[in-house]
Amino acid sequence: MKIATFNINGIKARFAALCDWLDESHPDIALLQEIKSVDANFPREMFEDRGYNVETHGQKSFNGVAILSKFPLEDVVRGLPGDEADEQARWIEATVVGDAQAVRLCGLYLPNGNPVPGPKYDYKRAWMARMEARARELLQSEMPVVMAGDYNIIPQDEDAARPQAWKDDALALPASRAAFRRILNLGFTEAFRARVRGPEHYSFWDYQAGAWQRNDGIRIDHLLLSPQAADLMRDVRIDAEIRGREKPSDHVPVWVELAA
Repeated sequence: MKIATFNINGIKARFAALCDWLDESHPDIALLQEIKSVDANFPREMFEDRGYNVETHGQKSFNGVAILSKFPLEDVVRGLPGDEADEQARWIEATVVGDAQAVRLCGLYLPNGNPVPGPKYDYKRAWMARMEARARELLQSEMPVVMAGDYNIIPQDEDAARPQAWKDDALALPASRAAFRRILNLGFTEAFRARVRGPEHYSFWDYQAGAWQRNDGIRIDHLLLSPQAADLMRDVRIDAEIRGREKPSDHVPVWVELAA
């Protein structure tokens, strides 16, 4: 079961690039972020024609998450529990039953949090606290769980080409990193770092100042695996070359393969 996360930065702007990647990479499941579309306007038929079941949690012009799955999607939940007043579309869950194993999927688009200090950073920290609470609940199920998406967290300095440029940013502040570690320390495995060490592995390059050409990137797109999912991991990769194509997202896909 190949599970990918991809912040596409607008389904309308990135539709062709997304379809090209799907046709080449053939993920069984793609968790998408920043679809920037209400549910009714999401071009689901084009993905259904490719054999995907589609579930969305959209929002006009901003945010929005979706799941594309070759397997049927069951028990779909939209929105991160813990704040009924939160109207931002940043979380979607579903269960898929693979050839050998059921897996609980969580697609997420964690708040950016800038500028710091301010209400946007307060929202980020509160959102991460809610995510930690949900992660605890998911672990109690004792089934394989994959929480994947754009975390807007640079876990450590080696995950940025220029760490000093990010030291005062919400993505790399000590409190942000600590909140991320608290979730990991519940028992989750960060899939990419479980297999790949060292610097110069990034999933985001800004559109400005030739960041891609200079490899001035950061790694903020992550797949967190419960112990049961980590036991099934076969492979993990960042499809970095996608960033160099025509009209790309500023993010690239990251995927994990599970024996499920």
